[in-house]
Amino acid sequence: MVVSYCLHHFSLAKVIILFCISLIFSYFCQQMRLRTIFFVLVALLITSCAETKYVPDGEYLLDRADLRCYEPARYMSLGDMRSYIRQHGNSRWFSTYKLPLKTYSLSGRDSTKWINRLLRRMGEAPELYDSMQTVQSLEALQAQMQNLGYLRATADVAIERKGKKLRTIYTLHPGVPYFLRSVNYDIQDTAIARLLDQIDSTRRVLQEGMVFNAENLDNERSRITQYLVNRGYYRFNRDFITYRADSIEGSNQIDLTLVLHPYHDNKTAPRPHHVYTIGRINYLSGNPDNPVIPLREKVLRSNTFLTEGDIYSARDLRNTYNHFARLGIVRYTSINFHEEEYEPVLDCDINLSTNKSSTISFQPEGTNTAGDFGAAATITFQNRNIFHGSENLSIELRGAYEAIKNLEGYAGDNYVEYSLGTRLTFPRFIAPFLSSSFRRRINATSELAANYDLQNRPEFHRRVFSVGWKYRWNDQGHHDRYQVDLLDLNYIYMPWISPTFESEYLDNTTSRNSILRYNYENLFIMKFGVGYSYNNNRWAIKANVETAGNVLNWAARALHFHTNTDGQYTFLNIAYAQYARGTFDFTRNVNLDFNNQLVFHIGLGLAYPYGNSSILPFEKRYFSGGANSVRGWSVRSLGPGKFVGTDGRIDFINQTGDMKLDLNVEYRAKLFWKFSGALFVDAGNIWTLREYEDQPGGQFKFNEFLEQLAASYGLGIRLNFDYFIVRFDMGMKAVNPAYDDSEGHLPLLHPRLSRDFAFHFAVGLPF
Repeated sequence: MVVSYCLHHFSLAKVIILFCISLIFSYFCQQMRLRTIFFVLVALLITSCAETKYVPDGEYLLDRADLRCYEPARYMSLGDMRSYIRQHGNSRWFSTYKLPLKTYSLSGRDSTKWINRLLRRMGEAPELYDSMQTVQSLEALQAQMQNLGYLRATADVAIERKGKKLRTIYTLHPGVPYFLRSVNYDIQDTAIARLLDQIDSTRRVLQEGMVFNAENLDNERSRITQYLVNRGYYRFNRDFITYRADSIEGSNQIDLTLVLHPYHDNKTAPRPHHVYTIGRINYLSGNPDNPVIPLREKVLRSNTFLTEGDIYSARDLRNTYNHFARLGIVRYTSINFHEEEYEPVLDCDINLSTNKSSTISFQPEGTNTAGDFGAAATITFQNRNIFHGSENLSIELRGAYEAIKNLEGYAGDNYVEYSLGTRLTFPRFIAPFLSSSFRRRINATSELAANYDLQNRPEFHRRVFSVGWKYRWNDQGHHDRYQVDLLDLNYIYMPWISPTFESEYLDNTTSRNSILRYNYENLFIMKFGVGYSYNNNRWAIKANVETAGNVLNWAARALHFHTNTDGQYTFLNIAYAQYARGTFDFTRNVNLDFNNQLVFHIGLGLAYPYGNSSILPFEKRYFSGGANSVRGWSVRSLGPGKFVGTDGRIDFINQTGDMKLDLNVEYRAKLFWKFSGALFVDAGNIWTLREYEDQPGGQFKFNEFLEQLAASYGLGIRLNFDYFIVRFDMGMKAVNPAYDDSEGHLPLLHPRLSRDFAFHFAVGLPF
């Protein structure tokens, strides 16, 4: 009975989703009987929730609202028109299943019980049909079609009832669009008329022959308004611009006239618009307890784009707000203008409220590495105004301890780490030969950072010292971001290595250890890098390129540096790394509707050691698998190529490569309350560019790499807490290049949870 009910009421997509959820969660149940009970309970619980339980008699549940258009409409998007429907049905899980409504229906009618209140908060109340909102939707749809140029458009609605459920079907009849036959300008202010005549006519939005729609009209009003307020017309606004439209009888042509009116208000007669200039500029403290602004006069002036004696500009006002907002010491900025009585002059008061300059924070944390528990703590001192120019000085001291047990052949030492890091950030470019106009046009930061890290393990002791000088900037009003790592030095020193570790891994020529050995030697890295990113919330690009060792190599050849036994040049008796590395990421977001999104991602990485290096440093090598890669594998467990590890203790070293490819498709859906879900398919792998005997099958070859692409699929659950997202992704292997037999190579056809399942916990979206 229950089975027939499920099959009758569930679509195939619903059955698949329910099966996936039940299958994954049942994996955590240890007994088969519990798994069966869990699956049956979930099926009974969800299917038994009547959607119309809380629909009063005489009213209807709005099941869904559909939109149709049977006429060709080139200048109208049906997807955009859906947003003008005022009332939709309840949200659906993956556009299919009304889980939020079902959750609400699980609650009892006694609102004094906490479980009923919780279920109602987590769920979604039934969307009761409102005839008034249907009328408003028809009016909005018709008005929007007219705004798009379909002046004789109409819309109607059909209503289908079934029991206590109701469905609305809106049908659009746009008709033919109207076009501009002529465009004329009636500028009733001679000074503005002369000014606008200087604008190239090709910059005008309105052109003869274009469709007559409200968006084009508004864009032209906005363009003229922006042009004038940036040239001193402080009191000008778009309301001073109107249109006259005359239709041509018997045709779909419009004669349009733009009218720019003189200045008028309720107190004065119409007059020409005034051009305002900036008078005195005063800097005032917004802190009542401290009337002194803790910033140098030069810093205040350099972040102020309004200039005494110059004409008023809304662009300069906006830039002033933006630049003061970038200063870490400034909490809030308020700019007020005072108009002089007899002249069009604006006196300007810039009020600055500031933060506390110094803070100290303490952050404890727990650690767990393969069952070895430990603790760590970080103390951070921060000064946001160290030189009274909003320079940010941060000093961080961190200590960590981890109890290491069951490590045979080593002394009973535990893991201890201490690190000291300092970072000084300037909210501007600190560089010569840059023009003042360039400095003022961009938002830039310069950063000097230094860090020392001490690690003591039973196997080895490691010391890492790094120092870097970086620039970051972006053009105002653009989505582009740039970064230059002008100088990045890393010195890695190994003062002690356990004899057991050295003999077992580093000196044993029969084990796979060449990459491992390289990463436990003293190393010096001197690199230069550039980065670029772009994000407009629809698609995003991120690219980075870096090189290391080239300057040192030129110096080594010219000055005849010393070489070690491996033929490598050394600097301060340490071999330096030389390589080139580039990464590229592309993400495309496609919003299907308010609650559903499709995301595509491509990630590429390529690095090549040359000159003084034959192997990349471990930190610069690529790895695959994990929460942000191919999610059917745990982190650092995939590849390179079809490589199969033999020693789990060191395979994390060998499962790295010089080249990476990630291909991801993810369908995201709002579920209910703070929960969202995702269905994903991932593919990718890593490869080496050279043949290493320690990584057989790992070299990239054009005729084999398609066969070595790994693939996985899975389901994700996300909790959106507004400030951050907690993510749980559960992946299953679909294609495993590490196996040649059909059962191992295609786990999609031969799934085995114990072998093919991977669970990931992460914060933030994967891409």
